[in-house]
Amino acid sequence: GTKDDHGQGNAQMHGPGGEKRLEPPKKEDKLAELLPSLRVLSQELKAEIDAGKIQVSMEPRGLIVSFKQAALFPSGEDGISPDALPSLDKIAAAILKIPNPVRLEGHTDSRRINTQRFHSNWELSSARSIALLEILTTRFHTPVGRISVAGYADTAPIASNETEEGRALNRRVDIVILNEQGVLG
Repeated sequence: GTKDDHGQGNAQMHGPGGEKRLEPPKKEDKLAELLPSLRVLSQELKAEIDAGKIQVSMEPRGLIVSFKQAALFPSGEDGISPDALPSLDKIAAAILKIPNPVRLEGHTDSRRINTQRFHSNWELSSARSIALLEILTTRFHTPVGRISVAGYADTAPIASNETEEGRALNRRVDIVILNEQGVLG
């Protein structure tokens, strides 16, 4: 390769920015173990879990708090129901206690939406993630720098879209508290 401003060789071999290398994570920046948070949230959200509004689980990428669409939003809308605020308060308190990044993921079923406000399932799923971001950061003061949003539309179903029961399961918003595998993946 050619010489660059920082030394010999091809700067591209060192990745974006030439010689600059990523610093290994500092010991104090280490991500928190999520099993204690899983236990706490499962206990604090027991009524919502028993009512079938929320599911709490551990996956390889991290701790997942999955809201059925009906528990957070009216059908085809992105306005968060006031009934969901106590549950979100409990989740926000858990997020504030650990340093892990959080991803808010909106999902829809496979039925196409085309309203005046939302022209596609992509727009609806993204708008729901953004609405959740806004309420978590403004009302519950979770750090905006630790949260990202994603809209998956109907591309990540957890059940068949052939039945109403399956479609209802696919209409959800997941709050994913990422672990190291989820951050790197």
